[in-house]
Amino acid sequence: MPQSLEEIRKNCAQARRRMQQARQQKWAFGAFNLDDQATLKAICRAAAKLRAPVLVEVSQGEVDDMGLENVRDMVDNYKEEYGVEMYINLDHSPSVEAAKKGIEAGFEFIHIDISQANHDATDEEIINATREVVAHAKLTGALVESEPHYFGGSSNLHKEKIDYEEIKKTFSTPQGMKEFVAATGIDTFAAAIGNLHGKYPVPKKLDLQLLSELRAASNCNISLHGGSGTPGHYFRSAVTIGVTKININSDMRYAYRTALEKSLKKNPNEYSVAKLITQDVEPAVQKVVEAKLHDFGAVGKARL
Repeated sequence: MPQSLEEIRKNCAQARRRMQQARQQKWAFGAFNLDDQATLKAICRAAAKLRAPVLVEVSQGEVDDMGLENVRDMVDNYKEEYGVEMYINLDHSPSVEAAKKGIEAGFEFIHIDISQANHDATDEEIINATREVVAHAKLTGALVESEPHYFGGSSNLHKEKIDYEEIKKTFSTPQGMKEFVAATGIDTFAAAIGNLHGKYPVPKKLDLQLLSELRAASNCNISLHGGSGTPGHYFRSAVTIGVTKININSDMRYAYRTALEKSLKKNPNEYSVAKLITQDVEPAVQKVVEAKLHDFGAVGKARL
C-alpha cells in the first residue's frame, strides 16, 4: 500500500536523525543491495538477530526488474514482519528523472550518480543535476548522496589486481569535497579513499589518513561505496573517524551464488530451487550481513 506524503516525511526525518546519531555514536549503517526476496529476508534476519538498523538498496537494474513501488511495499512488509529498523536507498541513480521517482516513491536515501551513467560528464553537468535532485528531495526530506567524479569498478567478481596508482588519481580531496558539498547542498558525500566497486583477488586498502582529512573538511555525512573485499579493521577505523554509511553488494552476491552452486550439486534431483535457496542460500547471505554489521559497530543500535 502506498505511503502518504506525511508518512514518507516522517520516515525521512527519522532517517536524517539516525544518520546524525550514527556519527555521534561512531557506527555506520550497512547499505545492502536487494537482489530478490531471499536477499531481503537474509538482511532482515541479520538485522533482527543483532538488533541493528540497516539500509537496503536497489540500483537501476533492480528497479527495472522489480519496480520502485514493489520494492517499497516489499520492504515495508518485511520491516513489519521482522520488527526491524530499515530504510531504502536508491543506489547509483543514473538520471535526475530516476532519482525524482525514487523520492516520490518514498525512498529515504537517494544517490544521484550522473558520472556512473556517463563517465565523461562535466563538473557542471554533475553539479547541476545534483542540485536539481537536492531541490526535489525537499518534497519529502530524503537524504541525497553524490560524488564529483566517476567511481570505478563493478559489482562482479574481478580477476585483475587493483592498480592503486591508477585509482589514486580519482581519490577524493578535502578541498574538492568541501567545494562539491557547498555547490550542491548534498547530505552525504561518497568518498573515494581506496574503496572500489566489486570483489577482487586481493584485499582492498583504505587511506584512513585521507579519510580523516575529508572528515575535517566538511560537516557532510560520508559514505563508502565498494565495501566488499575490505578487511574489517578498516571499517572499524572508518566509523570511528566518522563514516556513517557503507555499501555492500559483491560479498553478498558471491555468497549467494557459491551457496546455490554447492546446494544444486548436493541435490541434483531437487527441482524446487526456491527450497534450496531458503535452506542454503539465505543463511549464507545472512552470515555475510551479520559480519558486516559487527564491523560497522551497528549491533544493538536499532531504534524501534
